[in-house]
Amino acid sequence: MRMPLVDGSFFSPQLYYIGLEYYDAFDLGFITNAEILEETYPAVAKSLHGDWIDDPAIPIVTGFLGKGWKSCAVTTLGRGGSDLTATAIGKALGLREIQVWKDVDGVLTCDPNIYANAVPVTYLTFDEAAELAYFGAQVLHPQSMQPAREGGIPVRVKNSYNRHAPGTLITKTRDMSKSILTSIVLKSNITMLDIVSTRMLGQYGFLAKVFSIFEDLGISVDSVATSEVSISLTLDPSKLWSRESIQQELDHVVEELEKIAVVHILQHKSIICLIGNVQRSYLILEKAFNVLRRNGVNVQISQGASKVNISLVVNDSEAKQCVQALHSAFFENDFLSEVEEADLAPSTETSQHSF
Repeated sequence: MRMPLVDGSFFSPQLYYIGLEYYDAFDLGFITNAEILEETYPAVAKSLHGDWIDDPAIPIVTGFLGKGWKSCAVTTLGRGGSDLTATAIGKALGLREIQVWKDVDGVLTCDPNIYANAVPVTYLTFDEAAELAYFGAQVLHPQSMQPAREGGIPVRVKNSYNRHAPGTLITKTRDMSKSILTSIVLKSNITMLDIVSTRMLGQYGFLAKVFSIFEDLGISVDSVATSEVSISLTLDPSKLWSRESIQQELDHVVEELEKIAVVHILQHKSIICLIGNVQRSYLILEKAFNVLRRNGVNVQISQGASKVNISLVVNDSEAKQCVQALHSAFFENDFLSEVEEADLAPSTETSQHSF
């Protein structure tokens, strides 16, 4: 396959004519070593500030590229590299706001391909956005948000095809007092492992043994739930291995784990992530489990260690139906109004809930 490469410098005179200045990121000061190094920020700031004083043209910078720390060779920044370029420049210059333009009206309450009634989310925290991105939502990659998070700079996600839409504003913190659920994300075709051992009961070090096996095999785990004698966890095989080798690799994982426990492997599962105010997790769980029970769905894992995410594991065949039902219950039937009325109602007893 042949693909033409266009040198941006070819257009540099035309850009300058309309008040723009062209820069290659790797010449501007982007220094990489698997990630953006701290030396990048003062270098970029010095270059752009200095040129701006001499000639206040609007800078146009190539995305996705940097220069190797030791090799000085031009390198790519990986997934989300263009967004990372924007947020790194924003941090370097101490901007008031960074805007990233996509093809949707910001971050949505769920995938519109699953449920057409999805609507834009007005505000998110960086923690919420990172969880959404990790589990597959089409927002900024977690790595690309890091410079903005470190610099305390808000990031606004806008739509190139609908520029008047307000988009989604991502900030370090936001008022969560009236927030229950922010968005629902579905991650399909995952594998669940049930690891059972009576040796866990009253013993220490068993979890360390289990996760040392995953570390030795170079495997990352999505969700974990534990009881007195078992561990249930999920993996995404498609991110770990090629399609041809998935079953062979899973068999190898099970073989290693069976040296210390009994292992049951369950495939064709989905994770449904409920992103929101986990401080009110009892409200989310009560509503979610009622909805799923009415739809005849059995939840195999519920996990809520994250500050902003509750994860539910269901069968692949039921997952989209679950997302549709949950979205309808949380976002379309005045659920927030019901909660506000319940909060205002007088109560003669105090109850505590935890998850």
